[in-house]
Amino acid sequence: MSKNSNSVPSNAIKHNTYGGKELTGYLVGLAGQNIIYNIIAGGLQYYWQSIIFLPAMAISTIFFIARVWDAINDPMMGSIVDHTRSKWGKCKPYLMFVPIPIGIITILTFCNGTYTDYSSTGMHVLIIAWAAISYILWGMTYTVGDIPLWGVTSLMTDDENDRAKALSLARIVANAGAIGMLITFAGKALSPMFQNKGMDIIHADKTSYIIIAVILTVFATILFQFAGFSVKERVQQSEKKYTMKENFKIMVSNDPFRRLLISGILRSPIQLLSIVGLSLVMYYFFDNNLANLVVDGKLQIVKIVQLLVMAIGLLGGMIIGTAVTPKLTGKFGKKQLYNFYSIAGALPYFLIFVVYKLADGNLMKNMAYVILMAVMMFASSWAMGSINILQSIMIADCVDYEEYKNGVRTDGVFFSGQSFITKLSMGVSSLISGFIYSAVHYTDKYIEVLNTNLAEGKYHFFEANDGKYAMAMFLLISVPPAIGMLLSAIPTIKYSLTDKEHTRILNELIERRAKKSED
Repeated sequence: MSKNSNSVPSNAIKHNTYGGKELTGYLVGLAGQNIIYNIIAGGLQYYWQSIIFLPAMAISTIFFIARVWDAINDPMMGSIVDHTRSKWGKCKPYLMFVPIPIGIITILTFCNGTYTDYSSTGMHVLIIAWAAISYILWGMTYTVGDIPLWGVTSLMTDDENDRAKALSLARIVANAGAIGMLITFAGKALSPMFQNKGMDIIHADKTSYIIIAVILTVFATILFQFAGFSVKERVQQSEKKYTMKENFKIMVSNDPFRRLLISGILRSPIQLLSIVGLSLVMYYFFDNNLANLVVDGKLQIVKIVQLLVMAIGLLGGMIIGTAVTPKLTGKFGKKQLYNFYSIAGALPYFLIFVVYKLADGNLMKNMAYVILMAVMMFASSWAMGSINILQSIMIADCVDYEEYKNGVRTDGVFFSGQSFITKLSMGVSSLISGFIYSAVHYTDKYIEVLNTNLAEGKYHFFEANDGKYAMAMFLLISVPPAIGMLLSAIPTIKYSLTDKEHTRILNELIERRAKKSED
């Protein structure tokens, strides 16, 4: 039983909360789900663009259409969750049965033809159609698991401190799900094995990526299943239900939630880092070939150190920011921290591009530029990690606020907003990247030629197309996210649900539930 740090005497409020074994099972499941997410978020666009050579605008259009559909699908699924009544609760049933379908469809998104293998328009249409249908199905199925996975945190405990703890650990573990991004590196590492068996580099890459996708997805699916077997719903559900139409109205009429939703949408370009980041690392540091870590039989120690410095900056900022933010909320308040990180976080994002330009396009020529870049990534990822955990905690607060006002818990609908923000951000970010990539001709046949020239050692990636390819990537992970961060602070300047007010609301809700149980 956790101690309540609110002003109410400790013996006045009796909390019903989770145990350590349950929390561990939940976090293991969440890690598996986030590995799957990162396989798609970090690896799929690289695979489509650089392995099977789909046109950049086709990829961007697919991602954007899928996100428009999510604008309808996510709240619908949230409403379905809120209407679910079973012996297990309303979120747990989905967590028990959805991991395997998500795993299957994740694998199917990689099972497609290579665009440049065919000259007929009909085959090109079929390849793009398969990509579109499989990805949209993935998004729909992922939503069925994602909304209950985050929504159940507000049902596992009625202690706001334990809930904040669970959400903070969940965000940290979600970062560990970045192992899914290893598909990009593992696929390239496995490719030489198939080239030695006579395959050309294009089809060797494709085969290795499919194999790695299967291995990682099966592993992640097994982990994901732990959440469904572990969690227990404790917070009483109201008998009152809203129709789907009423749930849409709730999302708009709940002022604190509406402001968070708009803020998240404005921050959409932040996802460019995950979409572009792995392509940037593979091409900029390795010239799209991991074998370049060894030159003339010598391991490139300097390059390895440079990568480690930047990785520590990026991951370190994310993990530390996520870990310390819940403790900082007690001193500064959630709203104040959220707005601070949104505004202050814009500067290091913008400076990423400035450092790239100062290095004249070649960071690797001087360790000082690498360190500067690592510092900018540390600061920007700290801000991003902190905003992510604050967003989850504040959405959970909005659920309490809605129950207090109208007597019904809309966990599913409100956490569908978080799922929607994440996936819409991917769509908007992909559309932005599609336009910029097309502007510098970084697409289908040009990438095929680029890969061939890099494999033959004709030039380094940062020199390709007069440096425009590399510049486009650094621009994408810097300037649009900086603008998005600044814009995202506008709606939450007048965010009205203060920490003090939420504490009062939550304590009153606990007393209401206790009286209802006694009756």
